[in-house]
Amino acid sequence: MLRRIYGVETEYGITFSLRGQRRLSPDEVSRFLFRKVVAWGRSSNVFLENGSRLYLDVGSHPEYATAECDTLVDLVAQDKAGEAILRELVSYAQSQLADEGIRGDIYLFKNNTDSTGNSYGCHENYCIERIEDLSRLENVFIPFLISRQIFAGAGKVVTNARGTTYAMSQRAEHIWESISSATTRSRPIINTRDEPHADPEKFRRLHVIVGDSNMNEFATYLKVGTAAVVLAMIEDRHTVLRDYQMASPINALRDISYDLWSKEPVKLVNGRDLTALEIQEDLCERAHLFVETHDVPDDQRRVVGLWREVIELYRTDPMALADRVDWIAKLQIIERERERHGVDLADPRVGLIDLLYHDTNVERGLFYRRAARGHVRTVVTPEQVFEATSTPPATTRAHMRGTFIRAAKRHRRDYTVDWVHLKLNDEMQRTVLLKDPFKSHDDRFAKLLASLERRA
Repeated sequence: MLRRIYGVETEYGITFSLRGQRRLSPDEVSRFLFRKVVAWGRSSNVFLENGSRLYLDVGSHPEYATAECDTLVDLVAQDKAGEAILRELVSYAQSQLADEGIRGDIYLFKNNTDSTGNSYGCHENYCIERIEDLSRLENVFIPFLISRQIFAGAGKVVTNARGTTYAMSQRAEHIWESISSATTRSRPIINTRDEPHADPEKFRRLHVIVGDSNMNEFATYLKVGTAAVVLAMIEDRHTVLRDYQMASPINALRDISYDLWSKEPVKLVNGRDLTALEIQEDLCERAHLFVETHDVPDDQRRVVGLWREVIELYRTDPMALADRVDWIAKLQIIERERERHGVDLADPRVGLIDLLYHDTNVERGLFYRRAARGHVRTVVTPEQVFEATSTPPATTRAHMRGTFIRAAKRHRRDYTVDWVHLKLNDEMQRTVLLKDPFKSHDDRFAKLLASLERRA
C-alpha cells in the first residue's frame, strides 16, 4: 500500500489554577470546556464539520481525533486544527467561569504525563493491508518505533530509581508490552484490537500508542511520514529488510529514551548489537532505495530526504535540531535556565519549563514563544490550519462526513455519524455505510445529501 490513510488521536491534560493553586478538579473544568459542545451536539462525544472527532475521554482528558488524511500536510494541519479548536473552547469556558465569579486560568497541555504519574496518549493510526502474520511488524516496525525517539520524542524530566534525569520520551516509562489488545491496563507499543473502521476483508487499522504528543509540526510530519514508508517496505514482500527484533523491546525502549546521544547499543535477538541511531540509519538508507524504485506519493519521497537530513544532523550536531525536535528544543531551554541560575534538574523551575513547553496557549506556552521568535521549523501555514478547523480533507472519506454534518446542521436535520456511518434520523432512517476510507465521493452519499436538502 503506497497511498495510505493516517490519523492521530491526541489526549490533552487540563487544569485550572489561581496563582499556582488548583481551584477546580479536571472533571469540573472539563464540564465547562465541553459546555458549548454539549449545547449543540447533545453529547460530549461529537464529530465536527472538518471530519474529526472531539470527545471527553476517561480521566477528564479532552481528546481530538483527526479526520482520515492521505497526505502528511493534511494530517499536520488537522492535528494543529485540533489545538485551535480546543483553544477556542478554552476561551469560551474561561468567560463562563468569569461570569460565574470563579477566578483562575485554564491550562490545556499537549503532553503525555501529569504531576501524579498518570500517562495519556498520542495514538497514531495507519490503514494497512489485511494481514494476519504480524511477524514483520515485530521484526522491523517495533524496532523502528522504539528507535525513532531520537527525532519523535517530546522530552521529559524523570525522577525514579535512577535519580532525576532527562529522557527523550514521555511515554517510554509507561509502556509494558510490545503487542497487545490492551490500551490502559498494560500499555503496548502496538495495540492489536481489530477495529478497522473500514472493510475488514481489505483493511486493518494499525493502532500505535507508544508515541509522544509533538508540539513541533515538523516532528509530527516526520514521525508519521517515516512510519508510512517503513510500513510500505514491510508490506512489499520483495523488499529485503534486516531483522532488528530486540532481545528485550521494553527495556530497549526505556534505555534508548535515557541515552540522549545514542551511545549505547541494544541487543538484538540475532545476537547483534545496534544503537538507535544505527537502526534508524539502516532503515533510512533502505527507505531511500525504496522510494527511488517505487511510485510512492511525493510527500513520502520528501520525508525520506528529511529523515536522512535529521539523522545526519543528530550524528554531527544534534542541538542544531532544536527547531525540529521537541526533546532537543526543551533540553536547550532547560540547560539555559540551569546555567543562568545554577540549578539542577530537580529544581522546580526546571519542572515548570518541562510543563509549560506543552502549554497550548500561544502567548504563554514556551513552544509557541519560540515559534513567535522564528525558532521553529514549520510545515503548514496558519491559513492551512485555520481552514482545517472547519474543512475536511478533500480526498478521503472524511470529505463526505464533514459535508454531511455541515448540510444537516444547516438544514436543522437530526443525524448520527461515526467513522463509517452517515444516518438521517427521520421516519425513513436512511443510512449510508462508507467502508472505503480512500473514497471521497459515493453515489449513495450524493443521494442521501440530495434527500436531506429536498426535505429542508
